[in-house]
Amino acid sequence: MRFDGIRFDPRLAPLIDETRAFYARRSPGRGPRGADELRSMRAAAPVPAPSDPPARCELAESGGRSVPVRVQLPRAGSPAGVLLDLHGGGFYLGSAADHDIRNQDLADALGIAVVGVDYRLAPEDPWPAAPEDCEAAARWLVAGAARRFGTTRLAICGFSAGATLATTTLVRLRDRGTDAFGCAVLQFGTYDLSGRTPSGRLIADEYFIEAYAGHVPDRAHPDVSPIYADLSGLPPVRLVVGAEDVLLGDNRAMAARLAAAGVDVDLRVYPAAPHGFTAHPTPMADAARADVRQWLAGHLGA
Repeated sequence: MRFDGIRFDPRLAPLIDETRAFYARRSPGRGPRGADELRSMRAAAPVPAPSDPPARCELAESGGRSVPVRVQLPRAGSPAGVLLDLHGGGFYLGSAADHDIRNQDLADALGIAVVGVDYRLAPEDPWPAAPEDCEAAARWLVAGAARRFGTTRLAICGFSAGATLATTTLVRLRDRGTDAFGCAVLQFGTYDLSGRTPSGRLIADEYFIEAYAGHVPDRAHPDVSPIYADLSGLPPVRLVVGAEDVLLGDNRAMAARLAAAGVDVDLRVYPAAPHGFTAHPTPMADAARADVRQWLAGHLGA
């Protein structure tokens, strides 16, 4: 099945009308336009619902850094692998607790442990604070997974800004000689914050870029905009994005860059889906989440 030049899995066709109907009833969201709006959005954000059982709060300590993490274990059996989860929120919103219910469901479905990372947020802590925290959490997991979870099978996933951070984390680890992560799931990341690519220009005036990297002299720095990084040597990657996401072009470009670097990359585009769609109650989101679970199960051996 093709739509606007993009090939889709034909099994998704029956899900389009119901998904479009959901978004027709839903007011599109937008990010804050400045620091005052950001503070208001943070204050108004609801407290995330707890999972059952609740997440275990720990500190991931590595390289002199101490990063809060939230650990969820499968209800049955020992973990077959561990997934490091990086939440979204434009580098300035959100928390690991936002994913508690989703991560517990994933832990139970795949028989894995899931570790959510509470990296520091902009503008209070702009780049490179978040990638430093994510790298520290990853290195803590690499060093202690066998002892803590009884397995060395590791994966990383990221949601929006978290997908950007997951990519920079893998690049940082590779540059330091670590290839412990066996795969990555990157959901609708923003890979160019410099405004140089076509998709990057579409978001160039968004406040999150100013908050996170406004002080960086060259935002094409690979640690800020990983589309410009050397991507060779990274593990297999599943890229997930909606066909109506403003970042679709960015994700297609990242898939091409990964493939050119010799990485095993699988790009999946879902019709009738905007940015962040896998967190929404639609049949298209259900299909995407099931696809991710199946892909992770194959790579983690759960």
